[in-house]
Amino acid sequence: MLGRLVNSLLERRKPEYPWGDTLPIIKGADARFCNLECVISDHGEPWSQTPKYFHFRTGTKNVRALKAAGIDAVSIANNHVLDFEYEAAFEMLNVLDRENIRRAGVGHDYAEASVPAFIKVGDMAVAFIAFTDNEPAWAAYGSHPGVFFVPIDGKDIRAQKLFELIKETKTKADIVIVSVHWGPNWGYRPAPEHVPFAHALIDSGADIIFGHSCHVFQGLEIYGGRPIIYSAGDFIDDYAVDEVEKNDESFIFVIETEGRLISRVLMYPTVTKRFQATMADEARAASIASKMINLCEELGTNVRWAEQERCLEVLPWSG
Repeated sequence: MLGRLVNSLLERRKPEYPWGDTLPIIKGADARFCNLECVISDHGEPWSQTPKYFHFRTGTKNVRALKAAGIDAVSIANNHVLDFEYEAAFEMLNVLDRENIRRAGVGHDYAEASVPAFIKVGDMAVAFIAFTDNEPAWAAYGSHPGVFFVPIDGKDIRAQKLFELIKETKTKADIVIVSVHWGPNWGYRPAPEHVPFAHALIDSGADIIFGHSCHVFQGLEIYGGRPIIYSAGDFIDDYAVDEVEKNDESFIFVIETEGRLISRVLMYPTVTKRFQATMADEARAASIASKMINLCEELGTNVRWAEQERCLEVLPWSG
């Protein structure tokens, strides 16, 4: 989230600042994906058609922050992308396209909002689909602009269309990532309806589920040999820290492949300080890791601390 106080800070800081000392890990990957929890625009008025308390916008020049981290694709299907109305969202689409950052989840019509983003990673084709169950008033439909909105109900026709989209996309891509901005703001455990829905996404052909919206991380599950990140938590923002739920704690999630199969998942503990993501120090990393190990175990996932790499490693699984 590069808006509000982060936006103000970027008036006097370099574009790299929000990433802190996490950049070596992030830039060491072959491809990088994130949820962009604000609109990139210099225009627009705060959304007023439905009640909304927080409006997040960052200036167009701050697309350089995404470029500084080498971000390849962003999910913009979330509850802040239309904070400054359609004018600002459309400007953001142009800015991202101009900078060759792929985007998914918002469009001038339903077709554009739901279309996957594709990137090449070596000789692999990776598809990125993004949807949300937040802000139903923002849903794109027909020729009407908006977000790719899908309720978390496998029987709903919109969910059925999503499953078909994933199946079709899998015929064109080696790896399909499904980004989903879903559920309430708080809670260390996934909502009951999220688990069967995530399984249905995998059954439809998704290889990685990248969940977010909740301000704290949740356990990672391996289902059918594929990782489900129910909530990645917060990473960069200016939010007040809840002393109980610790929304300043998160991870860099690294997914490794062998051939065209997912072979390894690593989780590097991070802490947000002074509007900047930082690698957690030894004591804080131990605390964050312990919490994640317990949450993963509840989902049947075995995780260990890899001392050499200073991260959590999901232990081998069978697909």
